[in-house]
Formats: sequence, C-alpha cells, structure tokens
Amino acid sequence: MYAKNSPPALLTILSDCEVMLTRIFDARREVVFKAHTDPDLIPQWWGLRSNTTEVEKMDVRPGGTWRFIQLDAEGNEFAFNGEYREVVPSQRLVNTFEFEGVPGHIILDTAVFEELPDGRTKLTATSLFETVEDREGMLNSGMEDGSNESWDRLAELLAGLS
Repeated sequence: MYAKNSPPALLTILSDCEVMLTRIFDARREVVFKAHTDPDLIPQWWGLRSNTTEVEKMDVRPGGTWRFIQLDAEGNEFAFNGEYREVVPSQRLVNTFEFEGVPGHIILDTAVFEELPDGRTKLTATSLFETVEDREGMLNSGMEDGSNESWDRLAELLAGLS
C-alpha cells in the first residue's frame, strides 16, 4: 500500500548504463532526507517486507561508509555496502552501492530531494552502472519491484513521521 498522492515509482532507462526512479512523497524533503540518513529509520523501510534490515555501519559524510545486512525468513544474509561521495543535507545524497553476493559490480547512486510547493517531496534516484550487463542484471533481478516495495514502506513510515 502506498500513501495518498504517491503512486509507484516511475522507472526510466536513461542510457545503456543509467536508470532513474522518481516518486512523490507526502512529506517535507527534510523528513524524506532524514529517512535516508538516519540509521534508526533505515530498517523500517529499506528492502523487502519479508526481510529484516540491520544497519551495521552508516557514516553519512563524504568518504564515510555504510553496510546493511538483510535477513530473510530462513535466516539467509544478504549484505550491501558503499561509500558516501556527496552529502548535501535535504537536497542530495550520492553513494556507491555494492551487493556483496556479487562483488565488484559497483553502482553510483544519486538521490535528489526536490521540495514541491505543496509540502511534498519529489525524490529522483539515478543509478549509474559500470556496464550495460550490470544494468540489465539489476533490472532482471527485480530492481523496479524491489524499489517500489521499499518506497511503499518509506511512504508508510513518512506518514507517521510527518
């Protein structure tokens, strides 16, 4: 379920190595940005509903690193990590993203938080892949559905925070 006025994310293929997701959230951009940078909030929305997310490390500053571990119902672990490249509070967050199950395939993610006149936030997330094969692999792994499930959970969290 997603919040009112918050339809599923729109995925756009920008180039052979780049995709973009956009969605409007019913919350001020400071709140949406906080949900992306607060280690206490990440487990409440990041990833699939059927999994739990643990924040092992989250140092939100240029050069700082992050590592999240997801656990499925059978106890299998899936770890993700990256480095923050740019942090502009309430406006922009740039970081690398790597699924440790397939090491060496680094994605550069850029999230832009745009304040809309009605107090909502347009979130634009762009992922830059190293190769077209990496992009296709991510799309074929369910990137769009997984992103929408996470962002549905984010919309629900934001409704409680706003």
